[in-house]
Amino acid sequence: MRLFALLTWLMSASAASENIVFVSPKGDDRNPGTEQAPFATLERARAAVRGGGTVWLAGGVYERTASLALGPEDSNVVWYGLPGEPVRITGGRRLTRFAPSALRPNVWQADLRDHGITDFGKLTARGFGRSPAPAALELFFNGKPMPLARWPNRGWAYIEAAPAGAQGGRFTVASDRIKLWAGAPDAWVHGYWTYDWADSYERVASIDAQAREIRTASPHGVYGYMAGRRFEVLNVLEELDQPGEWYLDRESGILYFWPPGPLDGAELWVSLLEAPLVTMRNVENVRFENIVFECSRGHGIQMTGGRRNTVARCVFRNLGIRAAHIDGGAQNGVEDSVIEHTGEGGIYINGGDRRTLAPSGHFASGNRISNFSRWVRTYRPAVSVNGAGAIVYRNLIYEAPHQAIALSGNDHLIQGNDIHTVVWETQDAGALYFGRDWTWRGNIIRENFFHNQGNGDVNSVYLDDCASGTLIEGNLFHRARRSVFIGGGRDNIVRGNQFYDSDPAVEVDARGLTWATKWFDGADPILFDRLKAVPYQQPPWSERYPELVNILNDEPAVPKGNVVEGNFSYGGRWIQLRDGTAKWVRVADNTVESASRGIPSFERLGEPAPVIAHRIESLRNANPLRFRLTIENLGVIPAAGEALLWAWPDSGVHFLSAPEVPFRLAPGEVLVHEFDVDAGASLKEITVGAQLRDNDIRPTALRVAVRR
Repeated sequence: MRLFALLTWLMSASAASENIVFVSPKGDDRNPGTEQAPFATLERARAAVRGGGTVWLAGGVYERTASLALGPEDSNVVWYGLPGEPVRITGGRRLTRFAPSALRPNVWQADLRDHGITDFGKLTARGFGRSPAPAALELFFNGKPMPLARWPNRGWAYIEAAPAGAQGGRFTVASDRIKLWAGAPDAWVHGYWTYDWADSYERVASIDAQAREIRTASPHGVYGYMAGRRFEVLNVLEELDQPGEWYLDRESGILYFWPPGPLDGAELWVSLLEAPLVTMRNVENVRFENIVFECSRGHGIQMTGGRRNTVARCVFRNLGIRAAHIDGGAQNGVEDSVIEHTGEGGIYINGGDRRTLAPSGHFASGNRISNFSRWVRTYRPAVSVNGAGAIVYRNLIYEAPHQAIALSGNDHLIQGNDIHTVVWETQDAGALYFGRDWTWRGNIIRENFFHNQGNGDVNSVYLDDCASGTLIEGNLFHRARRSVFIGGGRDNIVRGNQFYDSDPAVEVDARGLTWATKWFDGADPILFDRLKAVPYQQPPWSERYPELVNILNDEPAVPKGNVVEGNFSYGGRWIQLRDGTAKWVRVADNTVESASRGIPSFERLGEPAPVIAHRIESLRNANPLRFRLTIENLGVIPAAGEALLWAWPDSGVHFLSAPEVPFRLAPGEVLVHEFDVDAGASLKEITVGAQLRDNDIRPTALRVAVRR
């Protein structure tokens, strides 16, 4: 492991006498905590390094039945997973004893009580309009979440009728299959009951098989039920009829499972812990690195207050709520980590002081975030940014039914992110979304790449319901549906962006003068209430946002001050100025071309999306490894940028810290760069790739390969 070299790299001269301890699942808390005689538990290590130090975690599984709780006395500590040794902190337990079930062919069963598991959790009403909540017990097979037994197996069913009206709490189903569910003890329904941007889970109170009617427990979702809306039935044993599905009989403790692959050699885990795996309250200068946080019902890490705390190069997966929940404090964040298969979002950030506009400095940077809304499908983004002055920088976000990034607050920077294959299950939604507040100003959306979004009423940047004072600059939109939508807001600047095959590139409406007059005539004063809640006529607000000072005397319902300038639009549709907004929007110095030469190909992240790496090679049993990166400009114009090299070992945590490779290529020119990766003798497999980060985003066609 070259431990001495690693320690030399990690410690500065001033910290040469730092307290260093080791932990291993095979250790003993009576040991001295050395590399040869490590501790066994995280709590013992925590006590040993109070006052400052480094904790090295050896490979293995650390099963948690409670949070690792860190307070102010636990500041100035680095928690490292040893490179090359998978370090897994889990809130679950492995299932090892399955037997064939008499229920039906292909189904196996395990007695959870025989595994010492008696807390099964509870399925709860959750979704739009409800706060995040821990998931019930979940099942994971070889690192992937398995679906509860459901109907239909694919797609959706549709409400036939809501005979008692939207809030009557019942609806009918046009299928006799409902007769199978009449005796189900804990059936649930999940659906988009009224709007395609609001989903929720509701408990089934009773089923009338004769009338084909389902009654749900109050409150029946936020908006009630409507004929023709889509839904699914969950947690019904009678619907366990395809590989991957499972069902838990909470009375007997028997878990039934149709495995999607052989059980021999497979890893099957169930989640148990509802509390966060790690809690940090008012700590400073704490760092977690090279650790997998997984298989838990709640958050991965929860930070409350504190300063300069970082989670770096970690993996968060198979969690019931979020990977990281950061609330208060300053300069806390998550960087260069992988987040996947979370239940209710990726990273939540809240901090800074909106009254004084003091920034939080919180950050989400360089992360790869995917499949982050397994349970609640709407308004659980990859990154939720709140408060003032946070940074969301160069993240890769993909594969989600709804939002990628949600904003509220002021002076946030959203820059250099690659967002694709989101908003694929919803409508009237945006990959990047915020709205219904004049005071959320000073936000910058710059140099991001939006592509391959969903179909229909889908937006890439959605300034909803009078969102104002935003700079949208230097972004690339490629087949990104409606790319920028300004919904009645003011003082927004759309400048220097590139749009390819948008529908349209920019749209502006005046909803405050049409269907949303209620916000201005006193019927719903939400905009005015939120304006009065901040000192908008006093410094620093009056200096930072002078347009707000006299907004109430300046026709507040009119979308004034919007500017669309210096953009390039190729193919698709250019601009749609609805509700007479042409007289208020400044449109200048834009270049608009038809797609006479075809829509260019953008291959920064492979072809087609959502493939992330370019022609990745999986390599075995070689140490060190030499690779060759080639980048060829197949386009007709110069291409410039930098390639970020990365590695992905079989531990699940990338550790390659290679330099970025800058390139500037004329048409037809090829760059060749060779580099070595020390895979570590303990690794069986490593994957290496390159991701392009364009300094000058252009319609180029680049062929990128990483090979031995």
